[in-house]
Amino acid sequence: MKNILLACGSGICTSTAVRGKIEKILDESGYAGKYKINQCKVGEAAAMSVNYDFLIATTMAPQNLKCPFVPGVCFLTGVNTQASIDAILDLMKQ
Repeated sequence: MKNILLACGSGICTSTAVRGKIEKILDESGYAGKYKINQCKVGEAAAMSVNYDFLIATTMAPQNLKCPFVPGVCFLTGVNTQASIDAILDLMKQ
């Protein structure tokens, strides 16, 4: 079971929009039931990251993270998503 942290500015709006896209990608890649996603404010991400396998954020990477970071802005814009998708799927395999 992978624990994924999803962060945006408020912990609600853009992270919720991105969450659906991430869940679809993971489920279609055979990971249904093998992950748990929690959302937070980006300001909380560094402190929370110690308990997660990786962070996807719709902001710049927070400092002092204790887990790998995956850029998530591309899931809002629809531009250049493949690199982040590949990174997520690679992290799921670890």
